[in-house]
Amino acid sequence: MAESNRRKVCAVVGVGPGLGAALARKFAKEYAVALVARGADKLASLAKEIETGGGKALAVAADVAKPEDIAAAFEKIQRELGDVDALLYNAAMRPFGKLMDTKPSTFENTWRVTTFGAFLAAQAVVPSMLKRGGGVIIFTGATAGVKPFATSAAFGPAKFAMRGLGQVMARDLGPKGIHVAWINVDGAIDMPFIRQLRPAIQEEDMLKPSAIAETFWHVAHQDRSAWTQDVDVRPFKEKF
Repeated sequence: MAESNRRKVCAVVGVGPGLGAALARKFAKEYAVALVARGADKLASLAKEIETGGGKALAVAADVAKPEDIAAAFEKIQRELGDVDALLYNAAMRPFGKLMDTKPSTFENTWRVTTFGAFLAAQAVVPSMLKRGGGVIIFTGATAGVKPFATSAAFGPAKFAMRGLGQVMARDLGPKGIHVAWINVDGAIDMPFIRQLRPAIQEEDMLKPSAIAETFWHVAHQDRSAWTQDVDVRPFKEKF
């Protein structure tokens, strides 16, 4: 397929019932989307929904804590859809625990899923972006990457590291045409897990996944004369 006629490819890493699915649905309007997560059954259902709506979707089961899984996932994406134009890295673990409550294995696994996976995924897509002289990489950030609670002994350091990685990449790759951004989701996302965890929470206290996805879309399509590298999204009532 000629480059000018090629349908752009977006890889969404970390596709669950909240933001990941919303990102996939939003970007599927103009991109062929690769859905990457551990749950193959859930991915297949979302892929079918997107295909039924006239989009193109590829379900790719992978454990992003494992380098070999990430390598295999992006090889499959490249083989079946083509080079990735936009990487949205949304995978994360969110354990709660203070320093002495946190197992070393939990600390390591949180870093692997949140930061190491982002590093490996970026390495997988950047070479082809450099050849084309353009591309977009967006990391899903969190409040913990700016101002963590005491109970974020694993999550906070992982998100801080992800934010640092994003800044390093932006300085390195921005002048080469690749837009790298970190979006701080400062608040609870409206999804089943949050409603179960906090039954009394009100709808207006949460961020709608589809609304967050609109910000990702905007950042991914900014004119390069005015790129955003670091941006916050939060409910109108959220204190900060």
